Amino acid sequence: MSKIETYMIAVAGPSCAGKTETAKVVAKLLNAQIIAIDSYYHNLDHLTHDARCRFNFDEPAALDHDLLFDQLRSLAAGSVIETPVYDFTRHTRAATTHRVAPAPFLILEGLFALYWKNVRELCKTTVYVDAPDEICLERRKRRDICERGRTVESVIKQYDETVRPMAAKYVWPTKALAGLVVSGTDSLEHCAEQVMSEISRKTPPAALSTTSSFQ
Repeated sequence: MSKIETYMIAVAGPSCAGKTETAKVVAKLLNAQIIAIDSYYHNLDHLTHDARCRFNFDEPAALDHDLLFDQLRSLAAGSVIETPVYDFTRHTRAATTHRVAPAPFLILEGLFALYWKNVRELCKTTVYVDAPDEICLERRKRRDICERGRTVESVIKQYDETVRPMAAKYVWPTKALAGLVVSGTDSLEHCAEQVMSEISRKTPPAALSTTSSFQ
């Protein structure tokens, strides 16, 4: 059996710009799995819950870059990987892992998908999802309150103290490294169409023939 060559797509951008939702639509079109960079936050079991709440999750050092790169490289070589699973309600890794097998397409999604050169170079299509800061904040409030049990005050405090300043330092500059920039305020269908067009420019038609229909 020949080795499956995995075409990797990186989707980066600031918090709540629309990365995840864009990645989901593209993944459905390509029948691809998504690896969320958020899964690679370091295990913080050694810290108290209060200390975890104060931890800066918005800088690259918060993530296990070495594990991410090693696993992506293993996947590219045809090996099955077990990615970490992060529990955002407890601010630490879960005991479970997520199995990812080699496939024709894989999407890597997260704040720092374009930050590390060695990770970026594994990806044949690089996308940055952009959105105004005020829209990102409003979306973040809705997400963290509904999905992660946070208060409005805690969300705003974290955004002002770490999310925005770290985005300015580490995330916003990666826009210049993207092969394609899409607007997170456009419809998801339009964003996905642009991403698919970018992929089709670099992919033989036969490689897309087994995916969902795309015009």
